[in-house]
Amino acid sequence: MLQLDHWLLPEGIEEVLPEHALRLEHLRRTLLDLFSTWGYELVIPPFIEFLESLLTGVGHDLDLQTFKLTDQLSGRMLGIRADMTPQVARIDAHNLKRDVPTRLCYLGTVLHTRGDHLEPSRSPMQVGAELYGHAGIASDLEILQLMLETLAMAGLQNVHVDLGHVGVFRGLARQAGLNPDQETQVFDVLQRKARPELAELLGAFDLTAEMRSMLAALPELNGSAGVIGQARQTLTSVDPPVMRALDDLDQIARQLSQAFPSLPIHFDLAELRGYRYQTGMVFAAFVPDHGREIARGGRYDEVGKVFGRARPATGFSADLKVLASLAAGLEGAGCVQSIFAPCIDDADLLEKVRDLRSAGQHVIQELSGQAGSPADMGCTHKLDKRGREWEVVPL
Repeated sequence: MLQLDHWLLPEGIEEVLPEHALRLEHLRRTLLDLFSTWGYELVIPPFIEFLESLLTGVGHDLDLQTFKLTDQLSGRMLGIRADMTPQVARIDAHNLKRDVPTRLCYLGTVLHTRGDHLEPSRSPMQVGAELYGHAGIASDLEILQLMLETLAMAGLQNVHVDLGHVGVFRGLARQAGLNPDQETQVFDVLQRKARPELAELLGAFDLTAEMRSMLAALPELNGSAGVIGQARQTLTSVDPPVMRALDDLDQIARQLSQAFPSLPIHFDLAELRGYRYQTGMVFAAFVPDHGREIARGGRYDEVGKVFGRARPATGFSADLKVLASLAAGLEGAGCVQSIFAPCIDDADLLEKVRDLRSAGQHVIQELSGQAGSPADMGCTHKLDKRGREWEVVPL
């Protein structure tokens, strides 16, 4: 008796069928060509490697998302990559060892042990770009602009960007003298935007009233361009690193608005994506009617330190599958003209088929005795002999 569950796939693992696969491949080529025009070189990190190398210097969350298994050759633990960003940082720091700014890009499947309710897939196709060796806001701005160009090339419209800076919270936590456990507790509450819980938590710490007030204000500091001015007024007695973070955000937003005048920009000083390894600006892109970010990134200057070189770094990543599914501009990518060639022993026909294929046309050759009509095989045209010439005509 046939076991129907033989056809089942694990939860969150999906097959990509022909039409969608064609759209993915079209988008993959488009984006890699785009990155190349900006000077970003393609790298291909390994899909699996020793666990300690894969997880060196990354946060606890990535550890939980990583599939682990035993290498039958060495007996050591292996991990399947859940994020390619640390791997690319290792390539820059350990393999390339350049002293000039280095631009790298990547695209490949990653695996996650768990999905979430907003994006249940556990096998994203991660695409991204990283810029190493420059610490100024110019590189942050370039990465932001490249992310927006990437989304535009994917056909996405009505994109808006959220900007934040982990230096604001990190500087306040340091100034307040929070110990690591207290900092983690405040961080967790901020991620949930739980204002009453935050006030209660801060009240339990030995803080000055001013320090407690500034930390409690972070969830309120979100909105449009006026947020930066509001933050400067609210965080009146912060140490210089916090003010420098606000100045950087302000300058980046102003220059980004000049390059993309119609781009909606939103600030959120309590948004701490990637806080465990990010060191500066963080950002995410959103589109209407999609419940989570479609691309994200930021600055992570310390990630290469464990590989011997803590070069400044900034970058972004996205899931190619999500971009392709949302991209209105790719609706016709799967609608390819397919030409049916009859099964006839004719030298002129064979030559015509070769010419069409060389020109990039899709030609499906009929097989002797096969079932199905040209239309059944998805053909839109056929080769028909008109006089002495084979011509492409509609079905």
